[in-house]
Amino acid sequence: MILTDFHTHTRFCDGKSTAEEMVNAALSMGLEKIGFSGHSFAPFDKDYSMSEEGTVEYFKEINALKEKYKGKIQILCGIELDLLSDEPKLPFDYRIGSVHYLKLGDEIITVDAGKEILIKAAKKYFGGDMISLAEEYYRCVAEFKDRDIDIIGHIDLITKLNKDNCLFDANSPRYKTAALNACDALLSKNIPFEINTGAISRGYTNHPYPADFILKHIKEKGGSVIFNSDAHHCDNLCYEFGKWYKILSEKGILPKIVTL
Repeated sequence: MILTDFHTHTRFCDGKSTAEEMVNAALSMGLEKIGFSGHSFAPFDKDYSMSEEGTVEYFKEINALKEKYKGKIQILCGIELDLLSDEPKLPFDYRIGSVHYLKLGDEIITVDAGKEILIKAAKKYFGGDMISLAEEYYRCVAEFKDRDIDIIGHIDLITKLNKDNCLFDANSPRYKTAALNACDALLSKNIPFEINTGAISRGYTNHPYPADFILKHIKEKGGSVIFNSDAHHCDNLCYEFGKWYKILSEKGILPKIVTL
């Protein structure tokens, strides 16, 4: 049984629950540890990320909750650091490295906000070739090899809106090569890739990140994983962890599971 969850969002960014509501939900579930990972400040997307002032308040509140619930549950104060965000100034307990944006020309486009955004970007910058856009995404993911992070967040987030391969063929050799090249760049960091069930809980996909072929590669290369829910509401903590532990184990593709 997995009794930890380190990828969660609260009302400090785009979550729906307060931090204390998350803690109380974790206690009711018998969790041993819960980690908070508010979105790092992004000046180009203030509706989505924490503000600079809000980041300070977030840090204070999570650390206050650590003391309040000491002896009942271990609470960690982390941050989800986007590749295009500045280095955080506060001493967070851990950092999840994620790519939510691509800088294309003079534009910054969001990779998981809408199909039309991706289609338009592919037409404008890649001659309509969505696989080329996906290759650029994975090139950016690989850049986290040079950043100070502790967890690799939803490595194939680019597939969030690609249900039934509606945008691009995720089985194509080009796509798989790009994804696995990013994996190889990050495996050298010896930190876990997250198995993230957030897109399932929000109705976008029917499989956690990452895809089976990526998990198999991580296992074959001796990498590790950590189960995270990417919960934006306290009801979605540890979403379907047991189900996917069983499925991936039975397939023989579940890498070593670690925790923080």
